[in-house]
Amino acid sequence: DPIINTCNGFYCDQFKPNSDNKPKMWTENWTGWFLSFGGAVPYRPVEDIAFAVARFFQRGGTFQNYYMYHGGTNFGRTSGGPFISTSYDYDAPLDEYGLPNQPKWGHLKDLHKAIKLCEAAMVATDPTITSLSTNIEASVYKTGSLCAAFLANVGTQSDAAVNFNGNSYHLPPWSVSILPDCKNVALNTAKINSASTISKFVTQSSNADGSGASLSGWTWVSEPVGISSDNAFTKTGLMDQINTTADKSDYLWCSLSVNVKNDEPFLQDGSQTILRVESLGHVLHAFLNGKLSGSGKGLNSGNTKVTIEIPVTLVPGENKIDLLSVTVGLQNYGAFFDLKGAGITGPVQLKGLKNGSTIDLSSNKWTYQVGLKGEELGLSNGGSSLWQSQTALPTNQPLIWYKASFDAPGGDTPLSLDFTGMGKGEAWVNGQSIGRFWPSSIASNGGCTDSCNYKGSYNSNKCLRNCGKPSQLLYHVPRSWLQSSGNVLVLFEEMGGNPTKLSFATRETRSVCSRVSEAHPLPIDMWNSDDDARKKAGPTLSLECPHPDQVISSIKFASFGTPQGACGSFSHGRCRSSHALSVVQKACVGSKSCSLGVSINVFGDPCVGVTKSLAVEASCT
Repeated sequence: DPIINTCNGFYCDQFKPNSDNKPKMWTENWTGWFLSFGGAVPYRPVEDIAFAVARFFQRGGTFQNYYMYHGGTNFGRTSGGPFISTSYDYDAPLDEYGLPNQPKWGHLKDLHKAIKLCEAAMVATDPTITSLSTNIEASVYKTGSLCAAFLANVGTQSDAAVNFNGNSYHLPPWSVSILPDCKNVALNTAKINSASTISKFVTQSSNADGSGASLSGWTWVSEPVGISSDNAFTKTGLMDQINTTADKSDYLWCSLSVNVKNDEPFLQDGSQTILRVESLGHVLHAFLNGKLSGSGKGLNSGNTKVTIEIPVTLVPGENKIDLLSVTVGLQNYGAFFDLKGAGITGPVQLKGLKNGSTIDLSSNKWTYQVGLKGEELGLSNGGSSLWQSQTALPTNQPLIWYKASFDAPGGDTPLSLDFTGMGKGEAWVNGQSIGRFWPSSIASNGGCTDSCNYKGSYNSNKCLRNCGKPSQLLYHVPRSWLQSSGNVLVLFEEMGGNPTKLSFATRETRSVCSRVSEAHPLPIDMWNSDDDARKKAGPTLSLECPHPDQVISSIKFASFGTPQGACGSFSHGRCRSSHALSVVQKACVGSKSCSLGVSINVFGDPCVGVTKSLAVEASCT
């Protein structure tokens, strides 16, 4: 006190402020989770988010804010971390490209409408909360003629039949039903009326005349190994990277020379030496006499430390050791993050294999260079007379700048660059950074599932996709940054790759789908209709192609009965109407949108006494 403390998390229904006189506020409802380089892609089912929001308001919540509601892109070097990816899509209701992530966006929109229908009662009084049975809870906001109720089944296993105010209600596990009039269900968090979209990125090929999405005219500049700038300086001992670079660059060169006499034990009998370097992170490349000897990286954002032990062969006389220390986003949240260092803190040692002797180089005089020579020269803008094209394009070698030109791909759908074939670095389009790329950072093989059960508490490792694949392969290129022709792409490749394998891809929505049962509530927009209209309408399945120029061209799947599977992989169940496909085709094909009543009056009754569903997948062209 007097601070109004708030809650951040996946669930905040049990949160209580530090005074009963203060509002219960949820400042960050995490709609998904961020992607890290080296990790699989997290996602959060919308049924669980809707459950969490409804539970919060059921238990007296005042204010709720989403983090993130709109995903985005960490352009330039703005990603935090360490190791947070360039994409910050977050599985948000509006995705990285600004488009609705369906059905998440649509279902939450319906949820908000249902809660707003309860607003007059909710702001007039506090709820009366009652346990009806094990895992079943009712909250009632009632004053005068105003009444709104929330019924929750917090169990994770079984459906529940709930008697409330003389009526019976069906509650799926891990769900909340919202009754704006304490009688009729406007929405159940586990029953989605909103349609889903199936989209994918499609590689763009060149036009017949050679124009279009292809990258051409490749040139390159080699980044020098070690110290090359007049701004370099010498200090005794090893220095923290963040304080040294002031975050002006991801890169810090740390260099010294070691003079080896002919009679040094390291040289006896042709034995090798071990170069051992310890770093707080995040990535480290070690060069001996101008050649890459080895590299290392931290495990993840929780363990960024790097230790490398590399066999090296020293030569008589001067041996130059150049260590390139690299940060991949700095920690920007949590207590005392400003005290978290980065870079080579040592020790740096040469260890003899034969006689076990060790030389500690940590306290020697080191020469430091903040950033790369190419950064100092402004190569990212595509200018300079240093670009070479006389010989074959060098590929799969570290520390090299590449440049190419391209025309803007046609259309207005979201555009990305597929970095297949590249290692790690940063990319610029017309002088603007599209961010760090790291397609060689691969997620582990374990932990992913084809589908994720929304029932039960969510955590950031519960629902994962893309195991065993690059954490991020596609990188957002805003169309607003492009000209119709003559665009310039510049890459800095840190580890080694082949830029000729790069390609552009556009996101195309090919189909929409939905599954609605006879037990679903009516569409929320029908709430204010009269009772006769609502009874006549019943549950409704609605589809709409997302792009203004698209119409429903065909029906890929339609089944009324007990269809199985999820959107994109529906299959018929044992019970199915023989009329479903023809009815849906007649109602939908050739139209931008269509709606169908989910009723035996429309499709017949293929299995009496069974609650039936309508599942449809439609193509949009």
